[in-house]
Amino acid sequence: MGKGDIKTTKGKRTRGSYGNTRKRKKTVKIVAAKPKKKTVPKKAAAKKPAAKKAAPKAKKEEKS
Repeated sequence: MGKGDIKTTKGKRTRGSYGNTRKRKKTVKIVAAKPKKKTVPKKAAAKKPAAKKAAPKAKKEEKS
């Protein structure tokens, strides 16, 4: 059970082979994240100043 033994992990490492006693590490696929769209805030339309309403006319007092 040393470096020359094919069935042991140590022997597999020496020869550089893989099998049941020396499994390969699973590779993980790296998926690139989708780039997010940059949201540019739209410029607000210039608001017109509100039209000033005429002040209600004061009622005249009646003379009796």
